[in-house]
Amino acid sequence: MEKRNLANLRNIGIAAHIDAGKTTTTERILFYTGKSFKLGEVHEGTATMDWMEEEQKRGITITAAATTCFWKDYQINIIDTPGHVDFTIEVERSLRVLDGAICVFCGVGGVEAQTETVWRQANKYNVPRICFVNKMDRIGADFVKVFNEIKEKLNKSVIPVQLPVGKEKNFEGVVDLIKMKAIIFTHEEDNTGSTYEECDIPDAMLDDAGIYRELMLEGIADKVDWFMDKYLSESSLSEKEIISAIREGTIKSGLMPVLCGAAFKNKGIQQLLDAVCDYLPSPLEIPPIKGINPKDDSAVEMSPTEDEHFSALAFKIASDKHGDLTFMRIYSGRMESGQRLYNSRTRKKELASRIYSMHADKREQLESASAGDIVAIVGFKDTGTGDTICTENYPVLLEKIEFPETVISMAIEPKTEAEKEKLAFVLARLAKEDPTFKVHTDNETSQLIISGMGELHLEVLKNRMLSEYKVNANVGAPRVSYRETVQREAVIDEKFVKQTGGRGQYARIEIKLEPHVGEEKTVEFEDKIKGGAITRQFIKSVEKGIMDTAKSGVSGGYSLINIKVTLLDGDMHSVDSSEFAFYHAAGIALKRAVEKAKSVLLEPIMLIEITVPDNYLGDVLGDMNSRRAHIVEMTNDGDLRIVKGKIPLAETFGYSSVLRSITQGRGTFTMEPLEYKPAPAKTYSSVA
Repeated sequence: MEKRNLANLRNIGIAAHIDAGKTTTTERILFYTGKSFKLGEVHEGTATMDWMEEEQKRGITITAAATTCFWKDYQINIIDTPGHVDFTIEVERSLRVLDGAICVFCGVGGVEAQTETVWRQANKYNVPRICFVNKMDRIGADFVKVFNEIKEKLNKSVIPVQLPVGKEKNFEGVVDLIKMKAIIFTHEEDNTGSTYEECDIPDAMLDDAGIYRELMLEGIADKVDWFMDKYLSESSLSEKEIISAIREGTIKSGLMPVLCGAAFKNKGIQQLLDAVCDYLPSPLEIPPIKGINPKDDSAVEMSPTEDEHFSALAFKIASDKHGDLTFMRIYSGRMESGQRLYNSRTRKKELASRIYSMHADKREQLESASAGDIVAIVGFKDTGTGDTICTENYPVLLEKIEFPETVISMAIEPKTEAEKEKLAFVLARLAKEDPTFKVHTDNETSQLIISGMGELHLEVLKNRMLSEYKVNANVGAPRVSYRETVQREAVIDEKFVKQTGGRGQYARIEIKLEPHVGEEKTVEFEDKIKGGAITRQFIKSVEKGIMDTAKSGVSGGYSLINIKVTLLDGDMHSVDSSEFAFYHAAGIALKRAVEKAKSVLLEPIMLIEITVPDNYLGDVLGDMNSRRAHIVEMTNDGDLRIVKGKIPLAETFGYSSVLRSITQGRGTFTMEPLEYKPAPAKTYSSVA
């Protein structure tokens, strides 16, 4: 791969609600940039980016796939992400390392449940975005409706830069509001949409084009000061000035241009590629990456140049028949193939045996890589998702990636004793790939338990075990991952004394346990020790004892959340006190405090959105009522009804087949984790 000008590099992701057309859009981008020579289709299982067997079988994206392509003078690194909430970690870790994103919206569905989740994730990492309203050729597609939905529900600063020409099956092009020209796609024999002509805007659209151009200019002026002055003082604005102002507003001020097209019909993709190059940032235009020096905890800033010290974030581990691939975003400096690097979390050296530029499951070997590149490395042994890779003489720790808590579990066991070791190896490998897939042994039953983000998540992983790794295993029914909390406070004074001859063990602590008020949090620990009654070293042991005990559970074995533990007082012995003693004292004190405060079982509540034809609404609502669901909102979309509500996860197992049965296959639903709420008494008795 030839070395490029960093200003002409774009690291982008394509993200959206499931079935909005992300993968189809990516396939068209690859075709027009010459990366692939045949249009891949999701429904035929031939999409380049959906290369896994499970993806081709289900027609959905499961794992984020990376590729590199070239458009005009620009290099574009693309990550196509899943839309299903069960694979939300793939979106999270991709957005963490990207400089910009294309958010794809269905021209019919508009802003859907998972769109909002993706949007929140992008906001968290301040990722500049452009919006692409897809499927404009579908019956019921309405650009203005979707544009207004984005404006009302997601971002007030969206601006239209295109309008569709024609509607539904008559969709034939777009109006460019910057040039004030119509772009009409011609119907050639191969139907690739690669040819189009620029012409005058149809007379019937001139008024609308004028109104929306004014809306666009006002939106830009609202975010870009120098453009506001020009907009108010000059009668005409050049194309160059408008594009420059949109770019500045998108990168610095949260402005979001909205384009439209029909990826499946190959319309609007070249214009989308132009917008990526024109409006989304290069690695030079994002703020320098911030980290800390692990030696002294001082703040460090790394600029995106080859001359800077090396820093990179490992954002994904993928198992491969040739060995584990570690996907990295390089933020600064340069690395060579065969170079020894340093993992600042594990404090171990890692050998970058080979460097690859990835194209889905295909690869191209590189001799070196530098700031701005997204590459895959073969040779790392102890690197996990979220680890920082740097050089040993200039270590840095970048901000880690946060992973959501698992919500569903099931037991798994090998069919034969001979498969036991193979199963353990495969589960460890899958858990390394996917940080939202957890494996542990139940202390009471000694069963092996796997946990994940939803039924589909565990189903896909189970099928991968069978098909990819050929492991024969029995899998139990899904189980909900409950949590515990307290609703009143308790104060406990605990003494840990152990005399075994010679040096003993001594620790005394006084803690206060109370409910944590505010946003959902696992455990908050506060130290109120005065006068050095316990040294800093022992206070850390108390905190670790509290955290570990809360994680493993107290009464029902479920993790404790939404609690605050305050260390009020304590006592230590000059000889017998140890970290071990304070760690155990903390664990015992927390258990006693939870028993005194009476724990409450919490169950995960999901946000559900169901789309059904009007005539099935009554049956669906009746079924939802029987599942302890709480309906929040109902809206109309033509002859469809969209029902939004909250439902306990325990009541959703197998719901997809029930909904299909009730609606004769015409109903669809999406879910995402929302919160934990106290479970009813009957649930407590059944899981205790």
